[in-house]
Order: sequence, then structure tokens, then C-alpha cells
Amino acid sequence: MSARVRIVGGGLAGCEAALSLAAQGTPVLMVEQKPLRRSPAHRLDGPAELVCSNSLKSVRLDSASGLFKEELKRLGSRLLPLAEACALPAGAALAVDPAAFSARVEQALDADPRIERVSEEVVSLPESPCIVATGPLTGAALSAEIEAHFGQGRLSFYDAIAPSVSRESLVEGALFTASRYDKGEADYLNAPLDRATYDAFTAALAAAEPYPAKDFEAGVPYFESCLPVEVIAARGAESLRFGPFRPVGLRDPVTGRRPHAVLQLRRENAEGSVWGLVGCQTRLRIGDQQRIFGMIPALAEAEFVRYGAMHRNFFLDFPSTLTPFQESRARAGLFFAGQMTGVEGYVESIGSGLLAARHLADRLAGRSPSLPPPETLTGALLRFLAGQTPGRSQPMNVAFGLLPALDGPRRGKDARKQAYAERSLAALDAYLQESQDLRA
Repeated sequence: MSARVRIVGGGLAGCEAALSLAAQGTPVLMVEQKPLRRSPAHRLDGPAELVCSNSLKSVRLDSASGLFKEELKRLGSRLLPLAEACALPAGAALAVDPAAFSARVEQALDADPRIERVSEEVVSLPESPCIVATGPLTGAALSAEIEAHFGQGRLSFYDAIAPSVSRESLVEGALFTASRYDKGEADYLNAPLDRATYDAFTAALAAAEPYPAKDFEAGVPYFESCLPVEVIAARGAESLRFGPFRPVGLRDPVTGRRPHAVLQLRRENAEGSVWGLVGCQTRLRIGDQQRIFGMIPALAEAEFVRYGAMHRNFFLDFPSTLTPFQESRARAGLFFAGQMTGVEGYVESIGSGLLAARHLADRLAGRSPSLPPPETLTGALLRFLAGQTPGRSQPMNVAFGLLPALDGPRRGKDARKQAYAERSLAALDAYLQESQDLRA
């Protein structure tokens, strides 16, 4: 078979892209290095391997992960029905046996006459049209080729993420807006800490137990300019006050004085609905992140959009390398998908592969690709990744905080989530109807 589209990588994103393109009648050649070679994280020889957990998170529409899955199913995801077909009892979560899921995906790939699979390690970028979905542990040779394609400084090989929180969950009276020394606009939210709060916070950080490094991360040093916040705190009681929590150049308008310490929050999207905790990259466990950062008065009720993490990784600086449609800015017809684009999470990788396939199919048909509406999580996630500051992009998973604010009076948490879900699905259905009309 003469394949028109190459898919490099047999993970969740690559498998979703291959099955989606084949379902539209496009012949596909999938190239996957397993079983000839595995990354340090893989244990199975089959495709679509779940290496960290057998749970694909909640299926409830009042959760971001559940709403996202419903959106993807309406967009035509091929992997999610396969996951549902081998679901395990897990309450409101979609859990699968990793080996059974991989086997079902492999059967679906092999059953489609439009898909040809080859097992070999790809060390150079194929000619277009192509989707590269080789994941966060992309091999050294292909990584070097991708870096040469985009230019130095466009890749990250060490993933250092600080937590992000939703703007509407912050305690207004415990914040003030300012930039240090009043230079430029008052672009930062500042959460002051008095001495007692600071001492308790740093003591809790120093005492917390972080996630252990994986085997393939052993020996990877921290960068001094990007240390975990708990490592800084462990170096001495005043370390944070002379580092990311330094109060110099800031004055609390309530007291008229410089605070003892200050946590700054930086806007992470144009709408200002998501704010990152500056300098707070961390390996702390999720429960400890909630508990310890919640000790800061402004974050006492914070809803985390993304938790902090640090691990060896490989991902593209999305805003400088890719268009919002996941297409290389340097070469038309070359698309990227999955975790290497900065999406965080299994279902997010499925969504990235699905959308890359849709966008590539549009290109092949001579149509202009279009993103799902910003009111949808699928559309909001790609817009967030594309809208980050070039050179400072970080991975992201889906969260209600990525969506535009709701109109009308403030709602309670449950009512707000329900309203987000209803608005999202209505917007997606209208988008799909319009897309169908254009393709008819």
C-alpha cells in the first residue's frame, strides 16, 4: 500500500491519529519502534501503552476530564470507545487493564486495511504529510533532528512545572496587584505572608516528602535557576525570602509596608482565568501541594488547574514552533501530537492526536483547519498552549479554569461546573454542525 500519511509513534496520540485518518479514508503508514526498542518507561510491546496508571480519570460531566472525554467522543475519537469496551469497575472513573486496552487498540489497527504498521526506530523527520507523536521520551537522534528543524532553544529536556490556580478561586482581600518596584504595569497578583505564616509554610515545605525520581530520571541534576521550591526551603529558613518569595520592591497597600514575604502569581492565559505560582515548581505529592500552598491566605480556597511537577521530559515550545493547529511553523504538512506538544495526561494525548488528524485531513482536502470553540475544553487547551509566552511554555492538562468566564451572577462550584459543561457541549455541537455543512 502506498501510504499518504506517516504517523511516527504508536502511543495514544499516534494510534488515535492513525485510526481517525483511516476512518476518513486516508491511507496511513504507522512507524513505531516497539518491539525492537523500548523507551525506559515502557514495559509492553503493544501500542497505546498506559505506563503510569490504568485510570483515564472521571467520566462525570461536572468534571473537566469527564467533559473532555464527552467532547472527544462527539468529535469522533476512536480510542475512547475501545477503552470503554474494556473498562474495569472504578466508580465514576474510566479505568482499564493496560494490557487488555493495548491489545484492543492493536486489533483495531490491524483490522483496518488502510493502516500499515512498521516496526523501526525513526531517527529523522519524514517527508510531509506526517504526524510525529513520539512522546516525552523521544530518542536522542530524533530529538536532535527536531531541534535542528526548529532551531536551538525551542525544546525542553527537563520539565519543571509550578502549580496553576483559577483566578476566581483566589481570596480577593488577601491579594494586591503590583509589579516589583512599580516597573511596568501592575501585571502580578501578590499574596503577602506575615512572619508566622511564612515560617509555618517553609517548615511544612521542608518536612514534606516529594515523589521519588523514576529510574530513568536518576542522576539528572536540578538546574540552580529552576530548583523545586521544597529544595530551596530546605536550604535555610530565609532561602525563599531571598529567592522567589523575596518582598523587595513591593508594598502592601493595606499596611503601607513591605511584607515579610510575597508569593507572586503570573497570568497564564490572555483571559486571566489561570494564574501560575511564580517560582513554585515542585515534586511534592498532590495532597501536600493542596495542603501546603493552602496555608497562604490568598490560596486558602484555591482550585488547582495544574499541579506542580518536575521530571525529565521532552516537549516543544508550542507557541514558537507550532501553529494552533499543531502544524510546524517551519514546514507545511508536518504535524506534532501528544505529550511532546505540551499536553499533559493520557486523555489529553488522545485529544491531541485526534485534533492533529482532523487538521491534517483538512489540509489534504484543501480546507482551512479550524479549532473547536474556546468554550470547549478541546479548543481551550490548544488555545492555551499556543497563547503562552514563547520560551516559557509549560505542559497543561484540561481544567475548567481554561474556559472563558461564565456570564451572569457568580455560581456555586457545582452549578458552575454544570453550566460550563452545558455551554461547552452546545458550542461543540454547533461547531460540528457547521463543519459538516462546510464539508458536504
